[in-house]
Amino acid sequence: MTDSAKPTLMVVDGHSLAYRAFFALPVENFTTKDNQHTNAIYGFLSMLVNLIKAEKPTHMAIAFDTSRRSFRTDEYPEYKATRSETPQEFRGQIPLLQDVLSAMSITVLTKEGIEADDILATLAAQGADQGYDVLVVSGDRDTIQLVTDEVTLLYPSVQGVSQLKRYDPVTVQERYGVRPEQYPDIAALVGETSDNLPGVPKVGEKTAVKWLTQFGSLDELLDRAGEIKGVVGGNLREHIDDVRRNRKLNRLLNDVELPVGPADLAVAPIDAQAVRDIFARLEFRTLLPRVFEAVGAEEVEDDAAVVAIPTAEQVTPEVLAAWVGTQQAPVGMTLTVAGGRGLRLGLATDTELRETDWTDAAAAALGDWLASDTPKVLHDAKPQVKALDVAGIRLGGLADDTLLAGWLMRPSFPDKTLGNLVERYLGEKVPEADPGQLVPEHEGATPAQEAWFALRVSRALREDMPDSVATVLTDIELPTLQTLAAMELAGVAVSHPALSEFSSELAERAAAIAQDAYATIGREVNLGSPKQLQEVLFDELELPKTRKTKTGYSTDAAALADLQESAPHPFLELLSQHREATKLRQIIESLDAAIKPDHRIHTTYVQTGSQTGRLSSTDPNLQNIPVRTEESRRIRSAFQVGEGYETLLTADYSQIEMRIMAHLSGDEGLIEAFNSGEDLHRFVGARVFGVEPAEVTSAMRTKVKAMSYGLVYGLSAFGLSKQLRIEQAEAKQLMLEYFARFGAVRDYLRASVMAAKEVGYTETIFGRRRPFPDLSSPNRVLRENAERAALNAPIQGSAADIMKIALFHIHDDLQHEGMSSRVLLQIHDELVVEVAPGEWDAAERIVRERMAGAADLSVPLDVQVGRGQDWNEAAH
Repeated sequence: MTDSAKPTLMVVDGHSLAYRAFFALPVENFTTKDNQHTNAIYGFLSMLVNLIKAEKPTHMAIAFDTSRRSFRTDEYPEYKATRSETPQEFRGQIPLLQDVLSAMSITVLTKEGIEADDILATLAAQGADQGYDVLVVSGDRDTIQLVTDEVTLLYPSVQGVSQLKRYDPVTVQERYGVRPEQYPDIAALVGETSDNLPGVPKVGEKTAVKWLTQFGSLDELLDRAGEIKGVVGGNLREHIDDVRRNRKLNRLLNDVELPVGPADLAVAPIDAQAVRDIFARLEFRTLLPRVFEAVGAEEVEDDAAVVAIPTAEQVTPEVLAAWVGTQQAPVGMTLTVAGGRGLRLGLATDTELRETDWTDAAAAALGDWLASDTPKVLHDAKPQVKALDVAGIRLGGLADDTLLAGWLMRPSFPDKTLGNLVERYLGEKVPEADPGQLVPEHEGATPAQEAWFALRVSRALREDMPDSVATVLTDIELPTLQTLAAMELAGVAVSHPALSEFSSELAERAAAIAQDAYATIGREVNLGSPKQLQEVLFDELELPKTRKTKTGYSTDAAALADLQESAPHPFLELLSQHREATKLRQIIESLDAAIKPDHRIHTTYVQTGSQTGRLSSTDPNLQNIPVRTEESRRIRSAFQVGEGYETLLTADYSQIEMRIMAHLSGDEGLIEAFNSGEDLHRFVGARVFGVEPAEVTSAMRTKVKAMSYGLVYGLSAFGLSKQLRIEQAEAKQLMLEYFARFGAVRDYLRASVMAAKEVGYTETIFGRRRPFPDLSSPNRVLRENAERAALNAPIQGSAADIMKIALFHIHDDLQHEGMSSRVLLQIHDELVVEVAPGEWDAAERIVRERMAGAADLSVPLDVQVGRGQDWNEAAH
């Protein structure tokens, strides 16, 4: 039989590859609506699909371990004993994965007391004897011993399970210097950390290979161990029993009694409907067609799952206006946008689709309807709102933006495209043109078809959406969207000369600092290269090692700050200064490059960029401008009042998160502090340290401030001690004193986490939810991280909600009162308003009233307002 005619048997170590997939894909990004983790299943199936397509096996089986107990642990109880507990999130996925494989008609094999590798070894031996080309797919190095001329090992590369390296006898010889059957001999000598098999001290892979080459075999080496000189020879003789035990345990069994043989593993047609059903349960819609394609099962797709997409009727703007004017129910809408301007407008009901080119005539014919209160459903509405505004139309009746709705439902991993949402909530597929083809074979969805999908997915989202979340969408996020669109169009005036001058100064400063740094070590190095810095810090200067990373020892800012404290050196200080100057210059250059011909920066606000509801910005990122430093003031001074306007107004909330903490906890002490109008941290410091408020020193105030804000973020005594540079015992005592006087804060924080564990999410004052499936995780690290985040989410999320409510009300009030003044920026907890001549008093009144009245709390919302010709001068 020629090789090309030989059948191919592929046997896969299910546990090994699924476990690697679990750690390769972020668990938080693969969770169903029922909080079932699915990352290991998804990663494994993605790999399997690629393997099936590439290797085209004629016979296949996948083996799994049943437990950690095996004949090896019976013989050596410490075998694999050091492995950490299998994460519950992983363990729960294995039965589901096996169900998927069963639906795909792939044989799954397990055997009590036998490891998956032994099943693979047995099938590999049988397949080779019976004339198969055998492919062993495993992430366990023990399977290297199975490689022969008939058996090839596919082993995950450093890139993970998505890329597999092929090992044949030549490859193994080149990589390890021994024949495949000798690899376990190396492992027996060196030891296997993952299996808790200790090797011979001071014997590494090179020494083991040298010995095996010299003596020909492990048995011969052990019989002549007395010939090995030096310390390693003594170590070998002392640990001969360990080596013999290791070799016995790492030898894979090739004669396990199995219920099937290679001939019984012929690839069979999949159960198409069973695959659809379980994929729907796992929410694997994009993976489904890949599976069908890999196994050649496209022809058995269920016709019921294929939805006929209506064809859009091409009409004139006047006909479209007449048709849509008769619609009473919500209408789906898509305006395609390029370069900030509309191209085509598509409108849809459940049964009818219409579209037209977006022209001046379309704007004239449809302007009244677009501005009306008729409910409209869009996806990613903000660019469309801006394009309409450019045409002189303010969109009215925005009833839903499915991008925002999907994010509110799944803030940890929002669906970024309409296609994602359609697949998740409708189980359908939006037609997409292949972006890699100049002339695509398949057309993408038209604007009206996208509008049709958006309308239907909006309905499905609303059916799943809790009432409180729907209120957040309707009453907070959609009005905020309209305001952000206006802010992006307005932009903010920024001085190019001011930024350019500061950039030049920073370049000179960085160059001078670099020369000083070179002088301290006597040579030039690349201060931006971690590798070269490691050589300088830990080899030349012999400074204490920082934490270990994949590429050596950390040289990040936190590590070097700790190093400078424990082992001060002039080079460290200069390196820190150089990094700061370089980072600032990068920020300034990104700002300068973003200035448009109108001399203004038009950032893009991202509503879906956080899990708590806080806004972020991009192109450029205005959130990364340093706060309250001399350099930040230089940068902010470049943000100036624009032509035709009189001044800038800045406003922010004073201690808003602590005020929300006081309200949510009901702590009488904190509430009294805010209602009395006293300095919060001085008031709290007096209580904690048992002195009069006037006797609270700046050091006391600093400690209490760090304590108060640290609580909001789940700060531990260790973290507090590190932040304040005090002993951990003092930090712990400080926390005890704090809670003794503000016990309701402690009780609230504990209760909020417990409540979140019960229901699976936290909730802001206004009803915004943030799911926390990891609160019930048996993985301590994941659980504790979730607990800390759950402490903060209601507080930070409520602050974000309050700021958004104030923001869109200020914007609306300015417009309703016919004022030219406008909101320009929302950065962190601060608003920047550009005030027109003669409008200061009215603008200040609106800002103060709307910010102070954005929420009804048990403590007042204190608003600080400043005025100036630039952002820095307007600081307060």
